[in-house]
Amino acid sequence: MADYKVDFQELKSKVGIDDVAYELGYRLDRKAGVGRYIEMALGDGKEKRDAIIICNPHDKAAQRFFRRDGSKGDVVALIRENLHAFHVSGKNDWQKIAKVLARFAHMPEPEYREDFEYIKSAGHTKDFDSTRYVVKPINPDKIPAIFDQRGLSDETVRTFAPFIRLILDKKNENFDGYNIGFPYTNGENDKVRGYEIRGYGGYKSKAAGSDSSTSAWVADLSGGYPNIVKHVFFCESAFDAMAFYQLNRKQLGKNIVLVSLGGTFSDAQITSVMNRYPEARPFDCFDNDQAGRVYGLRMLSLLEHIPMNINRTEDGLLVVEAKNRSVALEADRPFRVQLQEQLSSRYKVRQWLPPKAFKDWNDCLLNRPMEIKADKLKQDQINNLAERRNAGPKL
Repeated sequence: MADYKVDFQELKSKVGIDDVAYELGYRLDRKAGVGRYIEMALGDGKEKRDAIIICNPHDKAAQRFFRRDGSKGDVVALIRENLHAFHVSGKNDWQKIAKVLARFAHMPEPEYREDFEYIKSAGHTKDFDSTRYVVKPINPDKIPAIFDQRGLSDETVRTFAPFIRLILDKKNENFDGYNIGFPYTNGENDKVRGYEIRGYGGYKSKAAGSDSSTSAWVADLSGGYPNIVKHVFFCESAFDAMAFYQLNRKQLGKNIVLVSLGGTFSDAQITSVMNRYPEARPFDCFDNDQAGRVYGLRMLSLLEHIPMNINRTEDGLLVVEAKNRSVALEADRPFRVQLQEQLSSRYKVRQWLPPKAFKDWNDCLLNRPMEIKADKLKQDQINNLAERRNAGPKL
């Protein structure tokens, strides 16, 4: 795909401080009041590790935050404070921030193709250091409660136990316990090249130096026989992949592979997985939000060898340019269906998306549908009332 150019100011107007804070693990503190200002806290409720107060919560472009210690800033400042949590590459902080903003705005991330060689030569990053982590297997008789909190059964955890670890970061001075680690490999061998990490309180991260460019979490349930694998299911997180399996296991069989990209999308992540399973059919199981649907289009473009440019208009409409055609995608209809109507193609890449009411497979397992904004509900009520008043008596 061609490089995607972004407008920095436009991105800032589309991404709220609350969006970023929620992703970082902050949660709304309703006890502090909800009005012109809201407070979001980081912690388990008993002990706040940080708290930010956000003004103009309903206007993303105007949002600012401050802390009681006097520090303050906009969405860029909050992202810059936490760049380590987003695992993006770039020559400088501004390139990295642009990528993070694009991700939150549900726009394709800008590709700075020279980044890898630049960072490699400058020595700004280090390879994954396995000695930094204490690693233990999951005890099938003592399964951590975090899986139950995610709706995952003990049976499901035992199925995936060979592909899950407990890991402790010896350099983390703020937490001396074990998190859940999903090991990353790239198919060349069994060498672990990083971890997708999940912990209590919504904590999520990746191990320092994890290879998110060519490696992914790959759970091969075929018993290690790649040539008999029939289907490969791509998800955005390992919890989503496990939830997908639990909800659909009666239809899936055993000759399958489940993959997590860890919230990123790199071409080499996809191709390296599919190179392992040459006889398998890939499935897009990404999230139902716009970012997930763009991931699906990117995977389709990559594996079907259809060059695509994905752009976003000023009014938020996505436009795909492919095969000398320009297709405007309506938000309330499946993107793949609209694309297929215009391009008249039968794709080998399939979809198995979460039910429409849910953002992702884990939310589906938890029966946690997407929230409909209150202001939209109120307007719908007003419109319905007006229609009833104007309809008059039925004859």
